[in-house]
Amino acid sequence: MTEQTEPGSQLRLPDTPRMERVRAIIEPSLEAMGYEVVRLHETGGQRPVVQVMADRQDGAAMTVDDCAAISRSVSALLDVEDPIPTAYTLEVSSPGIDRPLTRLGDFERFAGFDARIELTRPHDGRRRFKGRLVGTADQVVRMETDEAVVDLPFGAIQRARLILTDALIQASVAAPEETTEEGEDAR
Repeated sequence: MTEQTEPGSQLRLPDTPRMERVRAIIEPSLEAMGYEVVRLHETGGQRPVVQVMADRQDGAAMTVDDCAAISRSVSALLDVEDPIPTAYTLEVSSPGIDRPLTRLGDFERFAGFDARIELTRPHDGRRRFKGRLVGTADQVVRMETDEAVVDLPFGAIQRARLILTDALIQASVAAPEETTEEGEDAR
């Protein structure tokens, strides 16, 4: 799994207008702390839940301490800017192994792994696809399904997520171990 830095790789699936505002408030601070926002999501009614899913920029595994640091920072920023007019619950988590795919670069980074993709509108008569990610080109996600290789426009993707498979677990286990500043194993 290699990082993809080609132009357009940071294109991401759109957030709701309120979550776009939250992203604009918190993203610069989290990036300065060494994290990247993977997904923002708001659920609930009278007391909404704001979910912040983040990952480390260095590729190391997220820890409880990372989530706590993000929570403290996001909480302080949102208290000052107050983009949510009612009381809310803040949840911070890592994306996990079967992570959502939210940026165009994610589809390249996880090429070779299985995913589910749901579109906002039908493509070749269907909205849901399951198969192996092949990669991207010109803002199109290529996926090999049981029937054929399909090209799905990135702008039409509503949601996408990796599927937990033995290959994904093996790749996750084979990822570099988390280390301390001295380079020793932190586990």
